[in-house]
Amino acid sequence: MAGDLLKENVVHAISTQELERRWAAVRDVMKQKKVDFLLIQNSEDYLGGYVKWFTDMPAVHGYPVSVIFPAADEMTTFWHGSSHPKEAGPAEYLLRGVKKRVTTPIMLSLNFTCSFAAEKVVDELKGYKKCRISFVNEGAITTGFTRYIREHLSGATFVDITDEIDEIKALKSPEEIERIRYSAYVHDEAMKACFAAIKPGVREYEVAAAGRFRCRMLGSEQQFILIGSAPAGSPFPYHSIHAMNRQLRDGDQIGILVEAVEPSGYYTHLHRIACIGKVPDDLAQAFEIEKELQDLNLKLVKPGAHPLDLLKANNAFLRSKGLPEERRLYAHGQGYDLVERPSVQVGETMTL
Repeated sequence: MAGDLLKENVVHAISTQELERRWAAVRDVMKQKKVDFLLIQNSEDYLGGYVKWFTDMPAVHGYPVSVIFPAADEMTTFWHGSSHPKEAGPAEYLLRGVKKRVTTPIMLSLNFTCSFAAEKVVDELKGYKKCRISFVNEGAITTGFTRYIREHLSGATFVDITDEIDEIKALKSPEEIERIRYSAYVHDEAMKACFAAIKPGVREYEVAAAGRFRCRMLGSEQQFILIGSAPAGSPFPYHSIHAMNRQLRDGDQIGILVEAVEPSGYYTHLHRIACIGKVPDDLAQAFEIEKELQDLNLKLVKPGAHPLDLLKANNAFLRSKGLPEERRLYAHGQGYDLVERPSVQVGETMTL
């Protein structure tokens, strides 16, 4: 029955076999590191992919979702909702590998609710006096959650195996690779829709809306689309919808960045520049340099490569062309997170 509901209501659920593969790999690490419980929390599905990776359900709209992942038992989840136990959600069939669902009326805009989920976590774990706990990416978890748990589980030992979890998460299975390929198709379709919308008089947000609508019609749950435009030869920033009101004109160049998920939640991204009219010579020249740099990077991207070596090579090439160095990041992994490890920037330790 649960399987029928999952198939009927979820556009594309990841397989139970894939979830079990992840759980087993994580529990192997927990056994090696003598960790009894992982505590996981996310509140959105742009850079909050841990909850989705463990449960196949995304955290959305800024409402925190917390998970207890035991080394030797099924999960307990904590979502926003009624505090009545009989009204706990989400629906049971949506949460495979979960033995207990707890909901509380937690909302980050209401400061007095910020420890609500943590109080319930403590209730679940207070019987494990000397347990070993790892928060997963603690720096990204709300302080109200972590502080309360540390204060009220004073007998526990807190360790950090986030790096080990990230290593497992970064290496994609055959099923995940197939979903990423489909995500690339979704991006191709979204970009086609954006290009079809481009003409003088159209506003930037209308171009983005065309791409977003195409993604939605292909089952995408989340879309991050940035547009920038300017007269030929002028630089342009990329804007979110807040500043995407500029009207396109003859001779403009338009940049489009699409980063969306396909129906099972996997991101990839696609960037293109369009011109209304003739392609400026300097833009065409820059495009040729970019292709040369892309070829260089493809030769460097191989198992065992260190991101900092890629960054140095990238910046050396840019300097050789009289161009500014990359000071942010120029490449990164993707999966359930729009930006995922390994990333090519200062501070990254994970190799490819």
